[in-house]
Amino acid sequence: MAKASATIERAGQPRPAERATAPRTRVVLVTGMSGAGHSSALKAFEDMGYEAVDNLPLALLQGLAPQGAAAARPMAIGIDVRTRGFGADAFLQELDRLAQHEDLDVRLLFLDCDDEALSRRYTETRRRHPLTADRPVADSVRHERTVLRPVRERADQTIDTTMLTVADLKRVLNGHFALARQAAMAVFVTSFAYRNGVPREADLVFDVRFLDNPHYDESLRPLTGRDAPVAEHIKRDEAYKPFFEDLRKMLKPLLPRYVHEGKSYLTVAVGCTGGRHRSVFVAEQLAGWLNDLGYPVALNHRDIDRGGTGGRDGPRTGGRA
Repeated sequence: MAKASATIERAGQPRPAERATAPRTRVVLVTGMSGAGHSSALKAFEDMGYEAVDNLPLALLQGLAPQGAAAARPMAIGIDVRTRGFGADAFLQELDRLAQHEDLDVRLLFLDCDDEALSRRYTETRRRHPLTADRPVADSVRHERTVLRPVRERADQTIDTTMLTVADLKRVLNGHFALARQAAMAVFVTSFAYRNGVPREADLVFDVRFLDNPHYDESLRPLTGRDAPVAEHIKRDEAYKPFFEDLRKMLKPLLPRYVHEGKSYLTVAVGCTGGRHRSVFVAEQLAGWLNDLGYPVALNHRDIDRGGTGGRDGPRTGGRA
């Protein structure tokens, strides 16, 4: 089964094919839920060559954004509920004013995270939520989500950081906002275990749990989908060949459509029960095929080393976003 994630386009903003061809200075406004990874995101933007400014008062936004110089350094500006004078309506008005400058390429990035994870992050670090007065953290999170709903609906890109490490977040941001664009759309392929949750950054998700599971063969259990005996086991399943052929037939005409719509980065996730055998093999095959088509491909196996005991809160490297 495939799942497509839609990116909400800003009202009145022309599609990529309709935009002027003159070079414009990139300005990314970084906002979203408190605790969702703003600091990590701005650091990633700095590493990509952006000038990063955090917690900018709304009244200073128009004066800070580069104007009238197409060669100016791109900027990533953090604005959220901590910001002096922040309000959803006021923020969106400033966004509209900024977008009217023809020499600016303005993007709105919204960082999200589920309420339980946000509450846990504040509880574990003993930090106060920016909107917390005498209310519990969970209430503050819910209140902030209500306040920010109109902003989230206007976002050009929404990234859910619930299960992302800092390294994951940097990869996703680089895919969407890198300044040095590749000629072709970049594709990130990842395998995963359903028991550990679907990757929330995925644009397309494919479930391969219908394939015969090598886990139940004791000789194959310690191996992974990268090993030849596991590959041969999966290939012998009569359902595999028609599935993979149909998958290629679906994706081949679909990928150019994403490119036509201006998408520069596509994440494809392949899942099975344990994230070690079937999904790994299919992801490897899919990445190879996409590479042969000429798309720059990065491949990752999220849960390959987590075995059968990993859960949603299992250990991961790199820290949370």
